[in-house]
Amino acid sequence: MIKPHLPVHVKSVMTPFPYTVEITQTLEEARELMAEHDLRHLPVSEDEELLGVVSDRDIKWALDPVVDFGADKRLKVEDILRKDPYVVDLNTNLEVVLEEMIKRKIGSVLVTKNGRLAGIFTTSDACAAYLKLLRELGGTHPDDEVA
Repeated sequence: MIKPHLPVHVKSVMTPFPYTVEITQTLEEARELMAEHDLRHLPVSEDEELLGVVSDRDIKWALDPVVDFGADKRLKVEDILRKDPYVVDLNTNLEVVLEEMIKRKIGSVLVTKNGRLAGIFTTSDACAAYLKLLRELGGTHPDDEVA
């Protein structure tokens, strides 16, 4: 049997050097950046200082016509920013990160090195790592197939 390679630290499965959005940018600009690069989460910064995260769900909610922020207000990232993101060092044990994501019911973790943004770890990264592990274990068992 092949012994699978299990990642130990979040740095081994994170997306390095993620796109970021400035706090003063509009939600339309953030949405365009997400669409262009097929992203669901964007770290938010101001003058290279990490402030939080914004998700595609947050943006969709804020731009929904039913949600009334005032017709004359042009929404910016700072208006919907999640200021309490889960932030970890890139050498944090992956098991610890996954447990905390489950506990908080969150889809992304900001990963830092020496206090500066180094990457982002999302549920998509977790799924990719799990798929790799399953393939290393030999894929599905014939009994697992749906008849």
